[in-house]
Amino acid sequence: MLAKILDVVIAGLLLGGLYALIAMGLSLQYGVARVLNISHGEFMMLGALTTWALFRFGVNPLLSLAICGPIAFIIGFILYRTLFTRLRISSATIGAYEGSSMLASFGLLFIIQNIALIAWGSEIKGYTYLAFPVNVGGALFAANRLVALGFAVVIGVVFYFFLVRTRLGKAIRAAAQNPAIAGLMGVNINQVLALCFGFGAAMAGVAGLLISMCYPIKATMGLEYTIITIIVVVLGGLGSIPGSFIGGFILGLIGSIVTYIEPGLSLAAYYLLFMFLLLVRPTGILGKG
Repeated sequence: MLAKILDVVIAGLLLGGLYALIAMGLSLQYGVARVLNISHGEFMMLGALTTWALFRFGVNPLLSLAICGPIAFIIGFILYRTLFTRLRISSATIGAYEGSSMLASFGLLFIIQNIALIAWGSEIKGYTYLAFPVNVGGALFAANRLVALGFAVVIGVVFYFFLVRTRLGKAIRAAAQNPAIAGLMGVNINQVLALCFGFGAAMAGVAGLLISMCYPIKATMGLEYTIITIIVVVLGGLGSIPGSFIGGFILGLIGSIVTYIEPGLSLAAYYLLFMFLLLVRPTGILGKG
């Protein structure tokens, strides 16, 4: 019984670490840049398929971190400085901007997805990397999942301390609280918001890389992860980076428990949790009321 409980808990933590990393990126994009990026999962999909393609040429997936992360950051940064900055300037209110930016991100979802379908096809893909079993308290787990969890936690913690301790991180938090006042205090708002969107895209790309090490991937996988990510962000609190980190692990544990009972109900359990949160505590765990 203890081994089964440990199996469920650790499996939930492994999944939760990946959810947390993806959700931190979306929380940064929405909490600071005010873009509910429906195409967020597509950046994760691009990271996963790029890692798969590089692996076919003999590139170690962990070395691909130095490729997928920066490329996703550059794409996200350019998208914000061109598309979303234009929408923000032309919108009469912040509410109008949030609506138009969300619609624009819907368009990006289909554009990126179709580019991926043309480049890689619709077939399910995968590769074998660090697939040997590791005994953890009597439960066996593939080494690649433990490595993915370790990288997800380290990246999440490092990024949190970046936000708390560095000058740029403080500028990002100031822009999240009040962009107008932050601008008066000397913060380059356009630059900071673009950096936030780029960082969010980079975290999604890195999460996709880690997911590709553990699970099958395909060009149409992004939307499902986007929905899960939105649930995590709502669970943790809209715009809260620590909340997204905590919410990811909580949702991972819930998914692992439901999967152990009935594998086909995990996604339904996520939706039920989402509706329950909207009714009972829409601000989330660490969100402001």
